[in-house]
Order: sequence, then C-alpha cells, then structure tokens
Amino acid sequence: MTGLDGLNPSPGALVVGMVQARIPVIARPADLQAQADRLADLLRRAKRGMPTLDLVVFPEYSLNGLDPQTFLDDTLLVDRDGPEVTTLLTACAEAGVWGCFSLMERNPGGAPWNSGVVVDDTGTVQLYYRKLHPWVPMEPWQPGDLGIPVCDGPAGSKLALIICHDGMLPEVAREAAYRGANVILRTAGYTHPIAQSWRITNQSNAFHNLAYTVSVCMAGPDPNGVWSQGAAMVCDVDGTVLVEGDATPDRLVTAEVVPSRADDARRGWGVENNVYQLGHRGYVAVEGGARDNPYTWVADLAAGSYRVPWEDEVVHVDGTRAGWPAPEQVRARAQPGGSAAPAPTGPSGG
Repeated sequence: MTGLDGLNPSPGALVVGMVQARIPVIARPADLQAQADRLADLLRRAKRGMPTLDLVVFPEYSLNGLDPQTFLDDTLLVDRDGPEVTTLLTACAEAGVWGCFSLMERNPGGAPWNSGVVVDDTGTVQLYYRKLHPWVPMEPWQPGDLGIPVCDGPAGSKLALIICHDGMLPEVAREAAYRGANVILRTAGYTHPIAQSWRITNQSNAFHNLAYTVSVCMAGPDPNGVWSQGAAMVCDVDGTVLVEGDATPDRLVTAEVVPSRADDARRGWGVENNVYQLGHRGYVAVEGGARDNPYTWVADLAAGSYRVPWEDEVVHVDGTRAGWPAPEQVRARAQPGGSAAPAPTGPSGG
C-alpha cells in the first residue's frame, strides 16, 4: 500500500514531501533572506496543497546556493540562530508541518560546516547534523564532528539525516540504523553524472539497514550551467523504489512510509536481517552468534591507524588539484577578511 503517495495515508503512515528545489543565485547577503523566504513559502504551499504531509524535505544547498565561488565567503554563510534559519523554523510552526533544511554554517574555529536541521511542527529543532564526509576534493567544508544523531519524528518514525556524499559510504547509513533510525533522510546537490550511484546507494542503504530512505537533490542549473538532477526518491526497507522524481525544479514529490514496517522487519526477519546479524555472526552454530570483530579496517579506524594498502599511491589527498588552496588556507579564507583565492568552477554538490 502506498496510499496514492500519501493522498490517502495508510494506518501508521508518515507522509513525506521532497522538494526538488531550484538552485538559487546567492550573490549578496540580502539574497540569503530572500531565499529563506522563498523556501518558507514553498513549505507553506506544499502543506496547503497536500494537508496530509507530515514532513517536507529540502535538498542540500537549497538555502546558500551551489556556486563554489561563494563557498568560503563569510558574508554568504548563515548561523544556526540567524534570521534565515528563524524564518524556516517559523514557517514549520505556521504550517504545522515538520521540515528538513540545509545550511552552510559559519564555524568560528575553521572552515564552514555543511549542516542540516530537522524541525518539528512547532518550529523546534529536533535534530542538528554536520556533514561527516564532504565531497572531496570538490568541497571545502569542515568534516562533521557530531556523529549521526537520531530523533523521534511523526508516526513512530525515528529520523536520521545524512548529507549527499555521506550516503556513498555504507558505514554512515549503517550508523544511523545502529542508533535506531528507521527513516534515513538524505539531502544532496548531485548533478546528473551521479544518477546511477545515487539510485543504487539509496536502494542499498535501505536494504542493508531495513530502513526507509528518503532522498532529494537540488534541480536546475547552477551559475556555471551545470544541472543538478532533482531525482527525489523513496525506497522501501527491501530496497524497492516506491517513488521517484525527475529533474523538474521546485517539483514536490510525495510518498508515504510506514515506520512500524521497518521496526517489524528488524524484529521478525530471519534471512537478511543484516543489522542484527553483523554483530551475531553464525548464530545457528554459535549461541548468540560470534561477537568478535573480524574486520581489520574497523580496528584500525578505531585505533586511528586507518591506512589502505595503496595509501602512498593516492593522487588526491587535498583540494589543490581541484582548485582549492592548501587546508590551512581554506580555514583562513573562511574567516572574516580571509583572502579571496580562486575557487573551483566545475560541477559541485555532494
């Protein structure tokens, strides 16, 4: 049952709307508030047009834009308690709907954070996340330091947010599931060359973790004429694609998910209950399953000694070949008055 993508919600359904937001042009500080007002209007209109909506998800970069030339301009960043974010929180309260928003956030200690918030229908932030894995070498963001938070959401959901390239690393979605998330949101700015990887990782993240995945990219051309793909998508717990969007800017793609189905699968599945079975290997032969760690990379990562066999042959180990300065200069540029070295002009958003 899909309830006609949320028009007729099933019992226990969470109805989600994914906005394939048009890439904004952000050239001056006033543009940020104008874009916040626009996103707030899109959220209100989505809820008016489809009153069954419980959660409206906006993609990465939908507030700050997707022009690398502006990424480290301190005047074109936002603060968590700034007026732009307040506008979005207020819209959730006024519309009576949950929202998920992206922000490129000032970081007094270094390069900006690529952050996201999940906001409830009273305008209260329930989840705050910093992107763990910036899309290197194209993005200059400070890597996140908060792990993968999970919050209670509508209809018995437990929500996690991962951002764009995070979803290409299976360990990120697994961490979200391990912490209890049964609905994993993924916001992105990906362009069309990533379409196949986007689709299969959304599906695999769902199946590997018996979780719903709810994913959406920006849509339309960036200032360099490179199009983001839109490609809103919801996957069932077995990886089946329930709903899939297109490349239409500002299109609202809707779907329903039933969080209790994910919970039931995690409790009741035998074959392919992979989240549980990872830590209970071979429980048919070993009571309770083997619980040792057979994975070298897990032990090495925990010990701070992660090193691949081809470590010394890796070509890209900073952003210089993609046009960014050395890391210490990236951090310096992110501060007020930082130098204005050229930024990459190629496809961005990950």
